[in-house]
Amino acid sequence: MSQSMLLKEKITAYIDKMPPLPVSVSKVLELTRQPNVTAADLNKVISLDPVLLAKVMRLINSAYYGLSQEVTSLARAIVMLGINTVKNLAMSTAVLATVNQVKSNTSVLNMDAFWLHSLAVGTTSKLLARERGIDPKELENYFIAGLLHDIGKIPLNNRVPEDYLQAIQEADRSRITLVEAEKMVMDFTHEESGLLIIQSWKLGDELSDVTAFHHTPENYDGPYRDLVYTVAIANYYVKIQEFGFSGDRHPVKPPPAIFENLGISWAQMQKLDNQISTELEKAKVFLKLAEKL
Repeated sequence: MSQSMLLKEKITAYIDKMPPLPVSVSKVLELTRQPNVTAADLNKVISLDPVLLAKVMRLINSAYYGLSQEVTSLARAIVMLGINTVKNLAMSTAVLATVNQVKSNTSVLNMDAFWLHSLAVGTTSKLLARERGIDPKELENYFIAGLLHDIGKIPLNNRVPEDYLQAIQEADRSRITLVEAEKMVMDFTHEESGLLIIQSWKLGDELSDVTAFHHTPENYDGPYRDLVYTVAIANYYVKIQEFGFSGDRHPVKPPPAIFENLGISWAQMQKLDNQISTELEKAKVFLKLAEKL
């Protein structure tokens, strides 16, 4: 068996052994795929999981949403924020908490910096969507997609740290992107690894496509182009602005066609600096919740 095949087997085995998402979250995801789901359906499932309920309510009442008064009823929160938003809150808190259960003593990535980068990409993606007039009910999709776009780096970092360190060093030495270096050194990338996680947890086609194409948006021709393109641009921008660090010091700017398709210019992106910093501070509540297992 070749070294690359052995490495892929290690990563696949690692992902297969990752803790599953809580049953309540799986039920929420299943419910919200049904066209006739109601706020009462979602309320019933989340209310049966005290830990999930507490986290969702804390998020709803955090500065991230900036509601004028405290919401004490999940049913009211679902009506105020919408089924899609509450679904995404439940999913994101569960994913972060589950991923963070798996610790590594040989980590080559600074995980605090990694999660700050991920959070910044989610925040920037959501801001870009808002600037472009995307339906408010869909904005949280952009945040979650940005937050989880690099989730595939966690198995590489935890399961094969020596190989991953070589990839990071190769990216620095050759001044290439980390995903290119991963391909060279391991013949396996964090996009591939992330796709396996998203599929294993059945998090949906939107997240699958963002995870698999955020470095090559020009190759994507599926139904979630707006989401994939937005996260790709946000990812590059966050790296240039150095919000956190994900191991990639030499990112490549997405092709002009990606910007043109979304109607975004680089000048417009730069005007978002202050907004991104402000919104990022509010969004840090997601990381605090993930620490409290």
